[in-house]
Amino acid sequence: QVQLVESGGGSVQAGGSLRLSCALSGIFNRNVMAWFRQAPGKEREGIASFYPRDSLTLYADSVKGRFILSQNKDMNTLYLQMNKLEPEDTAMYYCAVNLLRGSWNDSSGYNYWGQGTQVTVSS
Repeated sequence: QVQLVESGGGSVQAGGSLRLSCALSGIFNRNVMAWFRQAPGKEREGIASFYPRDSLTLYADSVKGRFILSQNKDMNTLYLQMNKLEPEDTAMYYCAVNLLRGSWNDSSGYNYWGQGTQVTVSS
């Protein structure tokens, strides 16, 4: 059974930090592992991705230099360290695995998703 379970969300003041986790199970194809977020009224935005085969990590400009994607040795837990948080980072955060088509930041290309964890940043 495929499962992606995010945790670590919460409320924090601007300038603070949070660390999100995504526990993966039952997934054999992990060509890309990614984090997305979606704020109310906005489209889902790809913010970071990891290509295990190439050990390549990519970031959206909106989070580059502030967020860090990492994973454990067994590739069954994905992390997102979020630093210098801003109110604009307020959103539901999702992990996604296995890119079937398109670019890493295109949400329509992934077939496995977690349920999301809420991050709220106050000014």
